Amino acid sequence: MPENQKMGMELFRQESAKRVDRMIQTQSAAIRQAARIFADCLENNGVIQTFGTGHSRAFAMELADRAGGLVPVNKMDLEHLALHANWPLEKVMSPEIERDLEAGKALLSCYQIEPQDTFLISSNSGVNKAVIECAQQIKERGHTLVAVTSLEHTKQVDSRHPSGKKLYELADIVIDNCGPFGDALLTLPGGIQACSTSSITGALIAQMLTAEIIGLLLDKGIVPPVLISNNVPGGIEHDEKLFQQYAGRVQLH
Repeated sequence: MPENQKMGMELFRQESAKRVDRMIQTQSAAIRQAARIFADCLENNGVIQTFGTGHSRAFAMELADRAGGLVPVNKMDLEHLALHANWPLEKVMSPEIERDLEAGKALLSCYQIEPQDTFLISSNSGVNKAVIECAQQIKERGHTLVAVTSLEHTKQVDSRHPSGKKLYELADIVIDNCGPFGDALLTLPGGIQACSTSSITGALIAQMLTAEIIGLLLDKGIVPPVLISNNVPGGIEHDEKLFQQYAGRVQLH
């Protein structure tokens, strides 16, 4: 915490704004590169498969099945192992699930994945077994993988996967969320850190990707398959028609 500055919302606003500015300045090129891959995927009737564990699930939720977003985005989730792979509910609901190698290995079997699909995994640390195993499975199948992670954090910790690999080392494109080590931003007396930033920069990355993808589709003369809020007149009917085009490939939440 800066000297003589009081802990509170104004301090967090200032410090988190610095991280946001850094992300925009350093990661815009990677976001544009990823958006081009995703736009090509959608042009070829593909689906963007997105995945995150822990609080990184919020990143996937920012992209999938929400008003103003793109219909062909499927949110993968370890809890789906209970729905589609007969795993015990108490196991998939456990905080330990993200460190389960077999969970990462089994996850892709829960979805209808086509060769033209692309993948987007968010993990702040990028070191847990389920995420790394899933990423390896994706690459073994020949899909393009984009990762959103904190390079500042992941480069300071060891991988928990037997391969020793980290998420950013498996990805074709890496977008750094510019979060600090441990995610928390402000230092309290005694050295404890507080107030996380990855959700803030993550949400911005997700919406920047969405906007860039839509712009690229418009440049190609393609009408972007954008969701309308169900709370807007005609939204439900509009969205149902779009979802019919991806029946079985995009899960509603």
